Amino acid sequence: MIRSTNNIYLSLNEPSALDYIELLKLKVMRLAIFTAGVAMIISSNNLNPFIALGSIICIALGAGGSGALNMWWDSDIDLLMKRTSKRPIPDGKITSDQALSFGVFLSIFSVIFLALFANFLSALLLAFTISFYIFIYTMFLKRTTPYNIVIGGAAGAFPPLIGWAVSTNTIGIESFLLFLLIFLWTPPHFWSLCLITKKDYSITKVPMLTETHGVKATKLQIFIYAIILAISSIIISFTNIGGYFYFISSLILNSIFIFYAYVLLINPYNPNNENFPKEKKLFLYSIFYLFMLFLLLLIEHFTKLLFPSYLIMVKDLIWI
Repeated sequence: MIRSTNNIYLSLNEPSALDYIELLKLKVMRLAIFTAGVAMIISSNNLNPFIALGSIICIALGAGGSGALNMWWDSDIDLLMKRTSKRPIPDGKITSDQALSFGVFLSIFSVIFLALFANFLSALLLAFTISFYIFIYTMFLKRTTPYNIVIGGAAGAFPPLIGWAVSTNTIGIESFLLFLLIFLWTPPHFWSLCLITKKDYSITKVPMLTETHGVKATKLQIFIYAIILAISSIIISFTNIGGYFYFISSLILNSIFIFYAYVLLINPYNPNNENFPKEKKLFLYSIFYLFMLFLLLLIEHFTKLLFPSYLIMVKDLIWI
């Protein structure tokens, strides 16, 4: 594995703040911040804004630290892939040692300060999330099993549990359903990306499902997960955080998701078409889908607060 890169570049140009920021995997960080933040808000009506802000910063830093450690460990395969070859380590902007130190510092800092800002449970969950992502997914699962993202996806599903724990110091059934939602969303989301970047994974020999089981099996798995995901997300409608507006909207969102997955399933895969229209459509929609579901939960929460009559009406829907 490559653990150091172009030190000649570094002798002339020390890493900039932007280089370090690039290590944080901002897209992944945004997902963690948003889902954890929504969970914080919808789980309590008495959330302290100061505690919430401090906790969000800690969760963001924890996610960023995980991203930096992931780039440190995966710098050898990042160098080979077109999609990742311009990341700071393979591009020679930051050494592996600098990335490792940065990632470890952020990870430890985020856990300690979350314990101070919020509570021990949320800090413990954050520590477990970081450890699971690095030691279980990045260092072990990713390079050993085609179901790496199925199991490893749990790491990306923990932020709602952490956010819920920040507000309530507990783990409720609702927070577990939010965890399950992201856990089931991750495989079809990531596998659609793998179909787009299949050539990259072929070069690295990482055992992604597209390589070990083929494109047809991957597309079938995406379709199956889309159906299971739909069931999981709709069940949330019947909990204290759900409601009629979420229920109707989730039916529509899931119908579109399943439709895109079905179109992908029945149409031939063309590796020579670098546009990958069907694959990109599903990949981009999956991001929109998850964002909308959590946004709908926010809307449900504030609608219940502002309109007590709606809250009374929604109680007839709750059975979990």
